[in-house]
Formats: sequence, structure tokens, C-alpha cells
Amino acid sequence: MDGQIIRAEYSDIMQKSYIDYAMSVIISRALPDVRDGLKPVQRRTLYDMYELGIRYDRPYRKCARIVGDTMGKYHPHGDSSIYEALVVMAQEFKKGMALVDGHGNFGSIEGDGAAAMRYTEARLQKVTQVAFLGDLDKDVVDFGPNFDETEKEPLVLPVKIPNLLVNGSDGIAVGMVTSIPPHNLAEVIDAVKAMIRNSKLTTADLMKYVKGPDFPTGGIVVNQNELLSIYETGQGKIRIRGKVEVEKGKGGKDRLVITEIPYTMMGANIGKFLNDVAALVETKKTTDIVDISNQSSKEGIRIVLELRRGADIEHLKNLLYKKTRLEDTFGVNMLAVANGRPETLGLRQILEHHIDFQFELATRKYKNLLEKEEKKKEIQEGLIRACDVIDLIIEILRGSKSREQVKACLVDGVTQGIKFKTEKSRRMAAKLAFTEPQANAILDMRLYRLIGLEIEVLMKEHEATLKNIEEYTDILNHYDSMAAVIIKELDSYKKEFGRPRRTALENAEQIVLEEQKIEEMPVVFLMDRFGYVRTIDESVYERNREAADAENRYVIHCLNTDRICVFTDTGRVHLLKVPDVPYGKFRDKGTPVDNLCNYSSSEENFVAVLALGDIKDTVLTFVTKQAMAKQVQGCEFDVSKRTIAATKLQDGDSVVAVHAAGEQAHIVLATKDGWLLRFPAAEIPVKKKTAIGVRAMKLSEGDEVAGVYWLEGNDVPEVKYHDKEVHINRLRIGKRDTKGTKVRA
Repeated sequence: MDGQIIRAEYSDIMQKSYIDYAMSVIISRALPDVRDGLKPVQRRTLYDMYELGIRYDRPYRKCARIVGDTMGKYHPHGDSSIYEALVVMAQEFKKGMALVDGHGNFGSIEGDGAAAMRYTEARLQKVTQVAFLGDLDKDVVDFGPNFDETEKEPLVLPVKIPNLLVNGSDGIAVGMVTSIPPHNLAEVIDAVKAMIRNSKLTTADLMKYVKGPDFPTGGIVVNQNELLSIYETGQGKIRIRGKVEVEKGKGGKDRLVITEIPYTMMGANIGKFLNDVAALVETKKTTDIVDISNQSSKEGIRIVLELRRGADIEHLKNLLYKKTRLEDTFGVNMLAVANGRPETLGLRQILEHHIDFQFELATRKYKNLLEKEEKKKEIQEGLIRACDVIDLIIEILRGSKSREQVKACLVDGVTQGIKFKTEKSRRMAAKLAFTEPQANAILDMRLYRLIGLEIEVLMKEHEATLKNIEEYTDILNHYDSMAAVIIKELDSYKKEFGRPRRTALENAEQIVLEEQKIEEMPVVFLMDRFGYVRTIDESVYERNREAADAENRYVIHCLNTDRICVFTDTGRVHLLKVPDVPYGKFRDKGTPVDNLCNYSSSEENFVAVLALGDIKDTVLTFVTKQAMAKQVQGCEFDVSKRTIAATKLQDGDSVVAVHAAGEQAHIVLATKDGWLLRFPAAEIPVKKKTAIGVRAMKLSEGDEVAGVYWLEGNDVPEVKYHDKEVHINRLRIGKRDTKGTKVRA
């Protein structure tokens, strides 16, 4: 067969391929289906457990078995994704209602991971088996081939409760994200029932039943007035606070006890919260907290803050809400797959899809049940008729040579070849007209069914069958009857699996925190050669002056309300707030400067560290490796940003020195090739911080500025340069942009 070359635009092929990939991720991996509220990996895992017979009333099975079976049959995307989904479905603190009953270490609310799947065991929860998988054997959902077409899997589970709302969902697809909060099962069921009875209910009407999200971690939603807009559009932000209680301690001291946390604070964020509280104490944002302890256990969250006597509790609460994750935001984006495509849905649309799905399930279920009852009715009627002419049937059986001959006689009245005792029997046999299923049932009937009591049982079964047919027909033909069945089922789930609401709802004003003003006092800022910073009291510095000057790279006298400017060779300046710097004892280690600003020790080096209060009213001189220089007003660095460009650099250039010099100062530039140039600093023009500057010295090819020195007042500095002592105050005063003097070795 000759090959065929197909010419196509490369961009068109890439666009189509990317769209196919994106839709595959969206539909087959990341987003839940609005009907059962499950992602494919969750649906496949639950179905596999159902197929393996791991029911709620049977022993647990190893998670490794479940994961391996699911991956081999239905979900060929790696064991880690399957096990992670299984673990999350078993974690009650993440789900509004756990779907899997886990046995072993399945992680904790504080972020501890689950044990390896070879150690843990699981089985289905009762609610999962009853409300999610109960009708799978009644042909109520469509099945499709698995990835290699060797198995069949359900395209959706016949879930009877609005799982998308009850358990919520989160996931990141290509170009879209879903984030649906969990809700209270009882409230959601009440809303479904109300909407079944009256399909014209608005979102506001439905919110009389669904008050708002119900997080498994409890907490307090503090923007209740905004919930209506969120549930109408399917998007918005929910503000959640932890629950804080005040307990009386010993000696008249109070303690704040956090018993519930925001849903977003689960995991590693609990540890971060404790660190943030400790930072508030270290930076003197509050002096009311004397001790922090995390006393959380399996019984629940309990974080205790011990307070000093006379602490301002309300101010401290507001400080915690404002400065830590004790108040946080949950971003809502109720995105799900509906009718085969992703849609952002409001509360009403989700319930509409769920109710439509329930009626579809009920219709298929009762059609199948009706069909089975009608077949049963046909058989029962045949057996009842057979009991009335049982003697004739026995005569036919005794006079026939084969089963087919008997069957032909029972169905079509064919009597040829059958020996009858009398002609009357032959004429009666010719009038028989059983259906084929009835004939098969008669032939399969056991003789004990001819006992009088058994015939009575058969009659009762027939009456029950007729009653079922009448009931199923009524359900299928009348909306109210089907609605009543669905509502009755929902009531049973509410009664058995419902629980009280955990999350409180209220309207609280935005926290406006009036920070206590720090009492201004002089301190000494210290930075050692490793970049660790701290501040100490001036009196402490005076007592340890010699050691402080010897051990630290920068020693700066400033105020505790000041800011420190950290200039680097990349032309940037990082502004560091002195109140953020740990204040303590002389021998304290301090904190890496990287933690307090955007400085990156792997990409830049310190050139100068100055207090903003000292340079705000003066002029700074910048000198670069390529001998570019300029002066900049210090007030240009008094900005609110943490990092700004201090100067503009040419390609391959870097800052060598930054200095706040006096008006009479002379500047001395020293190059690596041994050239020195001294000239008045006033010859360097004042420019904006965004300028490159002017050339301060003529450099030979390959030469660069290696050192910069300032001469002020009566200084007689002596520097060691190229292994030679040089008195730079004796250098001849030249002009800017000249070659300078060569130092002879």
C-alpha cells in the first residue's frame, strides 16, 4: 500500500492535540460529575471495592489489594493517585461524610500522612453501600468498557444523595479549577425534598434549608449575607474563623482555647499558625501571650494560649484573626461536569441535575422491576392454571416421548404422538394454550408444589405480584407517586446518616485592627558574616562593644521603628523593618536576613547595609565595577515596597560600593590592575535611582574597579593594596573620568 503524505498546519495540529488533552484531564481526571459528585478515580475505587465484596459488614481488606485491582482493571494512572483518593474518602476531617471505613493510620488533621497501603486496610461505609452502590444490580446506570475493553465499568454510580454538595470537591484541571465546600446531609436532603415538591423554588428559598457550608472542622462562617450571591453564581469567597473560647486559669490568668479551626487551616497550616503566633510574641506585636501549646488529640482540636494577667482578650482575638490563619478565606468555584461538559453551577442548578438524575434512576429501576414482576405474573398464572388441570398434564407427561412433545402440546395443543387414556383427554389437551415461559415453568415444577399449602402460597405470591405491578405502574405513570418514593428513601438516609450542623453562620464586621504603637527607643542592629540579623539594646552593645564589632559584619545604630536598607551587587535594595528583626540578648543567634526580606544569598551579595533614618536626608554615592557612578537622594528609598531597584546597571556590571558621604568628601577608586584615582565626590552628579550614572574613571581593557575609599575631614587612612601599604590621603587630587595613578609594586 502506497504511503500518503497529509499536509497540515503545525499550529492547528498542536491546538487540536492540546484541546483533546485538556478535555481528557477535565472530564476523565480532575472534575467531579454533577450526578454522583465523584471524580473517575473515586468512582472506580468504590466500584472495585463493591466488586471485591468489601462491604461494611464484612472484614477489612488490605488497601494494596484494592489499589492494585483498581489500577489493573479500571484506572491505569498510577497507584499513588488511587491510594490518595482512597485515603481522602476515609478521612472524616476532610469529607462531610466519609465514604470509606479505614482501619490503620490514615493520617491526621495536623497533616500527618497515611501509612503505606501495605499496612492499611479498608472497607465500604454503610452509607456508601446503601446510597451509592445499592441499585447497581438493577440496571439503573449505563456501563462502558474499561481502558483495555476487558471489563465493564459504570459511567456514573447510582448515588441517591446530592454527594457533590454533601462532600464537596476540589481539583485542578487544565485552565480551570473546582472548589466546592461540604454541606450538611440533613439540610441538603430537606432542600431536595422541597424542590421535588415545588420546582419553582429560588436560590433564596432553597437557602432556608441549606443554610450554608458545613465544614467537618467546624468553625464560624462570618459573611453569611454574601452566601446568597455565592450560591446563585457558584463563585465567591467564604470567610471562616476558628472557634475561640476563654477559660479561667490559675492566679486570675485567662487562657484562649481554640477548639475549632478553619477548614483551610488543616494540615501543615496548623504548625504555621503556631509559628505565626510565636512570631507575634517575638516581634512584640503582643505581650499578652506567655505560652503556646497544642493539646490536640483524637478527641478534637485544642490549641491553648496562656495569657498574662489583665490581658486585653478582645484585642488579642482580633490580632489573631487579622495576623494569622485563624480567619481565612475559602474560595468557592462550583465547577462540575454536567451533560458531558464542565459548567459552573449554582445551588439551584446542582439540585436540578440531582433531581433529574434521581427520576432517571427511579424510572429505570421501576421499569426493570415491573418487567420482572410481569414475567413472574405470567409464570404464576401458568402454574395456577396447571394446578387446575394437573391430572391432564400428568397424563400428557406419561403419554409423551420427549420434553419437546409435551411443550408443543402445552403451548399449541399438538396431541399427535401422545397416548391418552380417553378421547376426552385428547380433546381437552388440544385446547391447552400456555405461553412458552409458562410451559417451561410447568415442566420444571416439582411435585411438592401440588400440596394444598403450597398452592395457597402460590396464590398469595400471585396476589403480591399483582399488587407490585399495580404499585410500579402507578410510580411510572404518576410524578407524585415517584416523588413520594424518592422522598421516602431520602428520609430514611436523613434519619440514619444525618448529623447536627458543625459550622456556625453569622455576620461579623471586617476586623479593623488598631495596632499598638511601639514605644520608640534606640537599638543596635547587628548582622554577622553569615547573614543572621538581630537587634539589641544600646546598653547591651556598650557592654559588649569589642566582641560585637569583631564578630559582626555590620553594626548600625538606629531606632526600633526604623527600616534597614540592604544594598546588593545586583543593583537592588531590600528594605527590612527593624520591628520584624528579633530583639533579644547579645548571644542570641538571630534570624537569616533571607527570612525577613526578598534577599537571595545564592544570587546576590551584600554591598552596604544602612539605616533609612540615617540616609533619608543625605545623598548616597553608587560606584559599579565598570566605574559608573552617581549620587541619589536618600529619600528616594523611603518606599512601602520590600524590594526595589536601587540603580540601573549595564550588561555585565555590578555594584561595588554604596556610601553616604559628606559634601567635602573625596572618593578614591582602586582597580584590580593597580590604578588609583582620587577626586572630589561632588563631581559625581545627583541622578534618579533609575539612572545608570556617569563614568567616574577611565579603565584599561579588562580592568575593573576593585575597591572604593572615602576621605572625609582629617582622616589619614592607610590601605593595603596589591601587598603594598598606600596612604591614599597623599594621592594627587585628580578629576573624574581620568586614568589616575599607577601603584608600583
